[in-house]
Parts: sequence; structure tokens; C-alpha cells
Amino acid sequence: MTELPSIRVGPSRSPASGPQEDKLPSSEPSVSDPAEVEATHGPSVFRVENLFFYYGDHLALRDITLDIRPREITSLIGPSGCGKTTFIRCLNRLNDLIPGTRLEGRVEFDGESLYGPDVRAIELRRRIGMVFQKPNPFPKSIYENVALAPRMNRMKGNLDDVVEESLVRAALWDEVKDKLRASAFSLSGGQQQRLCIARAIAVRPEVILMDEPCSALDPVATFRIEELMEDLKNDYTIVIVTHNMQQAARVSDRTAFFTVDTSQGGRTGVMVEIGATSKIFTAPSDQRTEDYITGRFG
Repeated sequence: MTELPSIRVGPSRSPASGPQEDKLPSSEPSVSDPAEVEATHGPSVFRVENLFFYYGDHLALRDITLDIRPREITSLIGPSGCGKTTFIRCLNRLNDLIPGTRLEGRVEFDGESLYGPDVRAIELRRRIGMVFQKPNPFPKSIYENVALAPRMNRMKGNLDDVVEESLVRAALWDEVKDKLRASAFSLSGGQQQRLCIARAIAVRPEVILMDEPCSALDPVATFRIEELMEDLKNDYTIVIVTHNMQQAARVSDRTAFFTVDTSQGGRTGVMVEIGATSKIFTAPSDQRTEDYITGRFG
């Protein structure tokens, strides 16, 4: 596990100046040059350019541009209401299920438009798995929770082997191998969340999206999930939304900081900067990032 970087405290500011979340950036967000990213890390898994997202007439996200690299953990941090969950749901088109939503801009997955007319959202969500904030096992047995999606997708191979492999990868097999026919609800909260991770990887996705996966868990269960993420990133690209600064610093390779802009009368999420986690937590490029990670606002 990565040690928590020390947080640099910048120049002192007058308390009267208050948080700066309602001001627009003085310059464009700090993002990596795509050619430089590809030369160093290979093709990006996701490339997002000038993304605007609307709930009806409400602009929820404005002009988001970033790349997400393969086999890394990217954390999205920021205050409540800044659009982190909305953004992560843009990456597997779950927002399509909400009436009245609209996306502008470009989102590429493996070099192809995620929102192209020929893209089948169901197939896309098989390739881009999701783990939610609250464990949500199906009201079925432990075995069926993992086996259901591979069976529905008519995946080749022995189903028992798929279930065992998925539970092993989710660090849960040793705890449940003798009670696979028991209800998933008989498991603890942390075990249920690992079961949901096993369910996500059973269909062999390329990406795992995690929306605050540890917020409902105790510290011991949180530690197990973090260890699991470190192991899974050897085979998967992981994007995690978290309010836990220590968690972001421990597990992620890169961190994107989002905040809320209220200058135009509403609350709109904007991305301030993205970079290596060590840099974001020790030498951020934007004062608002430093104010957030040092607890001055948020």
C-alpha cells in the first residue's frame, strides 16, 4: 500500500478571504498533453474532451477534459455536489437511464466514441463494470450473485470455475467457499462489497468504476477493499470516487480534483486539475486544490 504523502501547506491566507469555490479558474485546468500521455503510458483507456452534462436545463458538469490511463487507479475527489458521481456515470452511460439528461463533448473508450450511434450500452457496461457506494447484492445465493451475469452473457467455460476465480480475485473465496448456496445477505457489509466486486469482474471487464465503495464500511473492511484495489489494478483500469483524502493518497496513481462553480447562478461541477497523486497532495497547481486537501473548505 502506498504511504500517505505529507500535505504541503501553502502561504497563509486571511480567514476572511474564505473558500474560492465560486470563482472560475484563472486558466484552463491542468491536464496532460494526449501525445505525451500516449508516448509514456500507451493509449488512454478513456479520453474525455470538453464534456458538458445537463440534467434538463441544469448544467451539472462544464468543460471536463482528462485522460484515464490503463492499469492505474484514478481518484476523483472534491466537495459534495461537484459532479464526481455524475462524471463517473458518464463513463459507462448509466446516466442514459435518467430521463432528460444530455451530454455534449466527446468521450472515447479504447479510441472509439463511447456515445456513437452503433454502441450498445448493455455490451459497454459489460466491459466497464461498476461498484456502488452501498453494497447491493442480489437477493440470491452467493454463488448466483457471481454466476448470473456470465450465464446471461453466455460466457464460455465452466461456470463453477468462473465463480471460484472471481471470488478468489475479490479476496473472498476462503471466507465463503463452504457456503456458496447461502444468501448473499448473510455476509457482512465488507464481504458484500467484495462480493459485488467479484460480480463485476466475473464478466471479465476492462475497467472497474467505484463510486465511494468504502463509505459504508468500517476501517478493517475499508483496508481489505483498498488492498484488493491494489491487486486488481494489475489487470484492470480503476476509477474511484472518494471523499476520503487519505484513501485517495494511499491507493491512487493519479487524482483529479473537482469543485463547484456558482458564478453563473447555479451549481456546476468543474475540474480544477489532474495529476500524479503525489503532486496533487504535496504541490498542487491550483490554490483551490490546496485549500480543499488541507481542509480550508469542502
